[in-house]
Amino acid sequence: MEYWNPKVERSSAEELKQLQERKLRRLVENAYEYSSFYKKRFAAAGVSPHDIRSLEDIQQLPFTHKTDLRDTYPTGMFSVPQNQIVRFHVSSGTTGVPTVVGYTANDIDVWTACLARSLTACGLGRSDIVQVAYGYGLFTGGLGLHYGVEEIGAAVLPIGAGATTRQINLMKDLGTTAIACTPSYLLHIGEVAESMSIDIASQTRLRAGILGAEPWSLESRARIEQNLGIKAYDIYGTSEMSGPLFTECSAQNGIHAWADHFLIEIVDDYGGPVEEGERGELVVTTLSKEALPLIRYRMGDITSLVWEECECGRTHPRIMRIQGRVDDMIVVRGVNVFPSQIESVLMQIPEVGDHFQIVVDRAGPLDVMVVKIEVTESTLSDRIGALMQLEERVAKQLRDVLMVNAKVELVERGTIPRSSGKSQKVIDLRQI
Repeated sequence: MEYWNPKVERSSAEELKQLQERKLRRLVENAYEYSSFYKKRFAAAGVSPHDIRSLEDIQQLPFTHKTDLRDTYPTGMFSVPQNQIVRFHVSSGTTGVPTVVGYTANDIDVWTACLARSLTACGLGRSDIVQVAYGYGLFTGGLGLHYGVEEIGAAVLPIGAGATTRQINLMKDLGTTAIACTPSYLLHIGEVAESMSIDIASQTRLRAGILGAEPWSLESRARIEQNLGIKAYDIYGTSEMSGPLFTECSAQNGIHAWADHFLIEIVDDYGGPVEEGERGELVVTTLSKEALPLIRYRMGDITSLVWEECECGRTHPRIMRIQGRVDDMIVVRGVNVFPSQIESVLMQIPEVGDHFQIVVDRAGPLDVMVVKIEVTESTLSDRIGALMQLEERVAKQLRDVLMVNAKVELVERGTIPRSSGKSQKVIDLRQI
């Protein structure tokens, strides 16, 4: 088993928790002294740094939300002077005011080291050529992976997002062994390669995908691995935390969260702690960030956390597969529906293609959900009766899982828009 830093990655749970306590106390003291935002927030909650002595005391601290970053735009939550900032990343701002994240030189170093551990845990090393097909620039994905790949001594192909035909040609010509992109884009790459009469499994050296930036199911992973002949690893991170940070290891059983730099909580709907292994909302405290420390930041992702030692030998806690996002959840006739639930059902049906889209509208007072699903050309050429049976079968399986009716609409391949970034899986016409 390969490790980037075995002494740290195999620390005992007790050693990690003692380290977290020391770092948490220092973080709270620094935030109180250097961040006007946190000083006011602590005062409003009636808590001071002297109250935080153990990990359990963190529950006295107030939560931080993405709206806080927007309300203090652009740099109102920073904790260092501008002359210590070496880089900015900025969100797209498609849902409102963008969020701005600053980095000190040490922040960049910690981010890079976390990714070096993660990529090593996926089995990547000096002999690999990694094609980074996340966007470069203000988005954190491209540059984050780029620095991490260079840190482990692998070669980087910094192609960025898009230009799919070129992606495939360079993958084949240069001998790419791993690709970092969204799972939906990798499925699209597979489609385009097929149209070019290129079989990725047999005609390239690709063996691993580092996939994230959007929710995806275990069933999608199985389809990617089967169709492309690779191992597909989940990666997690957000620009507020730094960018892409944590991945699964070769065991593919949870995402290792580096506890020497991040304190992870899972809370229920009311913000209270849940038992280990129970599902809830992910909350992150950054123990090492200097420019933009985050204390009890509510990520909005639904998951669970386990501390038991992984079969790979690493002892850091694992975030189990993300089930969905609080803000991705759609309510249809009073029932909570996550796109990942629908994806999980569809990817188990062989006749169904790799792409789908959910359209929610209102017919009078009632919600109506339509699931548009691409199918293969051979399926569409079946007789009308066979297509109706497939629609009914898919609708029944969705109803059994979601407990709500959905109209199924089979469409030909290529109908649903593709994206080199995050795919738009839900169109909610009720909000228009």
